Amino acid sequence: MDPAKRIIVNTGVQYVKAIITTCLSLYSTRLILDALNVNDFGIYSVIAGVIAMLGFITNALIITTQRYLSLNKANEDTLLMRKLFSNSLLIHLVFGLLISIILLSIEGLLFEHILNIEATRLPTAKTVYVIAVFMLFITILSSPFKALFIAHENIIFISLVEIVDSIIKVLLAIGLAYVTRDKLLVYASMLALILVLNLLAFGVYGLIRFKECSIIIRRKAIDWSCIRNLTGFAGWTTYGMACVAARNQGTAVVLNHFFGTVVNAAYGVAFQINGAIVFLVGSIQNAMNPQLMQAEGAGDRNRMLQMAIKQSKFSVAILSLVIIPLIAEMPTILGLWLKVVPEGTSMFCRFILFAFLFDQITLGLSSANQAMGRIRLFTLLTYTPKLLYLVVIWLYLTKGGNAEGVMILYVIVECIVALIRIPYMKYKAGLRMKEYAYEVMLPTAIQAVAIAGICWLCTIYITLSYRFIITIACALTIGVITGWWVVLNSPERGYTVQMIKKTIGI
Repeated sequence: MDPAKRIIVNTGVQYVKAIITTCLSLYSTRLILDALNVNDFGIYSVIAGVIAMLGFITNALIITTQRYLSLNKANEDTLLMRKLFSNSLLIHLVFGLLISIILLSIEGLLFEHILNIEATRLPTAKTVYVIAVFMLFITILSSPFKALFIAHENIIFISLVEIVDSIIKVLLAIGLAYVTRDKLLVYASMLALILVLNLLAFGVYGLIRFKECSIIIRRKAIDWSCIRNLTGFAGWTTYGMACVAARNQGTAVVLNHFFGTVVNAAYGVAFQINGAIVFLVGSIQNAMNPQLMQAEGAGDRNRMLQMAIKQSKFSVAILSLVIIPLIAEMPTILGLWLKVVPEGTSMFCRFILFAFLFDQITLGLSSANQAMGRIRLFTLLTYTPKLLYLVVIWLYLTKGGNAEGVMILYVIVECIVALIRIPYMKYKAGLRMKEYAYEVMLPTAIQAVAIAGICWLCTIYITLSYRFIITIACALTIGVITGWWVVLNSPERGYTVQMIKKTIGI
């Protein structure tokens, strides 16, 4: 299949998957929040948050494995690919065991000195914590298999597994209302079972589909040089992911310490929405990153940078269609989605979504830097501020600050970090900053302003009960028009028209 066509097909498949899984995820969250009640949902959010603080290792290792497999895929060296996969699997297994042991050993410290949980729910919370640790281990073990599918650009199977995963979770949420035992405990246990099923799906099909896939790590396959390369790259990637996870979930812990579990429920709902939006970004990354890595592996730096520019541009353009109308109509949408909306949820959602959208302006530059493999300085410059943010908000709250101020600081840090990537890539990769501004920042800013303007007009002058439908429709219309004529350049419009004609058989 033509590389450009493969990107479009994979992106389209992922968007269909994203729409389905997002709708199912949001609906299941409503059912779960109603079944568990606000306090139990807050307990699960903060415990899962503590575990998720270390889930960054999963993402770091996926990125590392996928990078090395993609870089070497063009060589068609099955033995090398098999060696990379086997050593990656070994690293995942060892890391998973070590992290699980560490997390279980600090259980007492977390529950006695850090987490603020009612005494009556403490025994159940501790059991849920153990289950969450097991879930993290299974997720880490699944990572090399998923990375293998991404490297081979087999996005369809990944999408299928994730859709089935979402359907099962909805069924679980529906069934939770009829459970007579401790619902929080049942919910956590069933989520763990679903993850085991996902691991089996990726492992079994991977063995059937790819020659380099293996579930047995043979002694002769262990290569310490390969392990050093993988862990060296993964180490800095892990640090970056750690900063993001610590910022996201550490904020939940800080808010829990100062405000209790009710605020955690609001923050947890906000990140449920943010997690759904992340699916859209993952669609473009999974579709473009393998070819971006292959371009760098082939020594074509110019093509790699052009793909990075397109990744940033398309991410912002597409997300603006979704995020801006959501921000405008957030109170109404939350009221229709949830039976009980935790206080402060709308505020958290708006700030988190805005920060996420701004970050996408330079998203492709992060992928480009990963392709080059020069990640130490980049990681220190662009991820350390996210970690320092926790110190800042702790000091801010001890001085009497409020949750809204915490989120304003969140947005400021994200904006600074996103902009740092541009001069860095100019210095390290020869990125033309003026071209980047004209190709990405200016056209996407025009589109975003146009969408925001029509949303503002709708919220000011329309007072109908289901105004949000009109707001979203107008935002999509204006967004698509400005996206077509302003964001896409002439060659991109021509290629899109050709692909549409081929698809419908004209």
